[in-house]
Amino acid sequence: MSGTLDSILLIAGQPDFEAKSRRLLEEHSMRAFLEGKHSLAESVRQIVADVGRRGDAALCEYSERFDRVRLSPQEFRIPPKDLEKAHRQLPPDLLKSLRKAVRNVRKYQSEIFIGRKNRHPGIRYLPLERVAVCVPGASAPLPSTLIMTAVPAQVAGVKEIAVLSPPRWQGSIHPVILGLCRELDITEVYRLGGAHAVAALAFGTETIRKADKIVGPGHDVVQLAKKEVFGLVDIDSFAGPSDVLIVANRQANPDWVAADMLSQAEHNPGAGIVVTDSPDFARKVLAALEEQLPQLDRAEGTQRCLLESSGILVFPSMEAAINWANEFAAEHVQVQCGRQSRAVARRLRNAGAVFVGSYSPVAVGDYWAGPSHTLPTRQTSRYFSALTSNDFVKSVSWIEYTQNQLRRSAEDIIRLAQTEGLDAHAKSIQKRLHKQPPKKG
Repeated sequence: MSGTLDSILLIAGQPDFEAKSRRLLEEHSMRAFLEGKHSLAESVRQIVADVGRRGDAALCEYSERFDRVRLSPQEFRIPPKDLEKAHRQLPPDLLKSLRKAVRNVRKYQSEIFIGRKNRHPGIRYLPLERVAVCVPGASAPLPSTLIMTAVPAQVAGVKEIAVLSPPRWQGSIHPVILGLCRELDITEVYRLGGAHAVAALAFGTETIRKADKIVGPGHDVVQLAKKEVFGLVDIDSFAGPSDVLIVANRQANPDWVAADMLSQAEHNPGAGIVVTDSPDFARKVLAALEEQLPQLDRAEGTQRCLLESSGILVFPSMEAAINWANEFAAEHVQVQCGRQSRAVARRLRNAGAVFVGSYSPVAVGDYWAGPSHTLPTRQTSRYFSALTSNDFVKSVSWIEYTQNQLRRSAEDIIRLAQTEGLDAHAKSIQKRLHKQPPKKG
């Protein structure tokens, strides 16, 4: 594969640098995604509406159509005995690692939970009652997704958590996911996925109760379905393909930077982007990519992602590189600038998560550190945040006035109500205090 990746190296001053760097920004935007998905969005809309009308009957049809699994409504839910069996069969070393990961996430999410500071008399934080977690179905299980979504909900105090995942493993859900559900004391698990599963959670069906919030990643169909039902339920965010942007200078290790690019590109779709102020370092990263790529199990798909959606950009200064990184607003931002790493990281405003220093690869966040790996993508880190335990509570304003407090404020409240032409509002104050309306003028 030698020389096949030359086109992803973009150096400031080259005739096409501005155009290509701008195109890279635009291609990763939410706007670009939505403009290219009109027909898919309409198909998803029809599926969602159909499930809303026909309930379980529609779920059976779509499960057979999209997952090639024929299920009756009574077979949607995984029996408790299957969860128990899967838990018993988890390899001991894997179970040990899963428990450590759960402990790390639970500790971090507990420490940042806003409900611990519920001391102001004017607000109460209450957990949502029922949450649904969508876990993608794949050739390999994704237990980290379950941990990073369900554990924050548990920390927030959510009582009911339903897990849904498509039946892609022998007509059911991978046993590692089932075993982890049992480990987390989650017993409501359904072998359903896709837009029809999202619709079931939003509307409710004969066998699946409506959720208050739907969280979890998924392919474009799942994300469009979540967008479609938003308002009927809450959602975490409108997530897309994974990306990493690495801010690096010549103090960084080019082999490690190349490995970090590949770790996101292998998601297929996924993107790895490097911004630097050193042409020599950029060329070393490119050489390292050429060397490492053929050694990957998913080399072909990873190469396609590098060529279609990745890049190594050399700017005239680190200042310019940081400005471009803030405009890109990546899901993951790694800062590998040696002793300057922390100072550079503090200047990055738009990122789902920031990984500081050469020993903080994205994989640490994906599996272990504690923050959820459910992060804003497609440049939405400008206004969305990582999923946390605080996303599973709602705030309720608490207002409690005494007679004296109301008396002191009455005249002003009445005046404001009358200004807005809301006479009954004013009278609701006057009748309590037998107070005449304030003189006009």
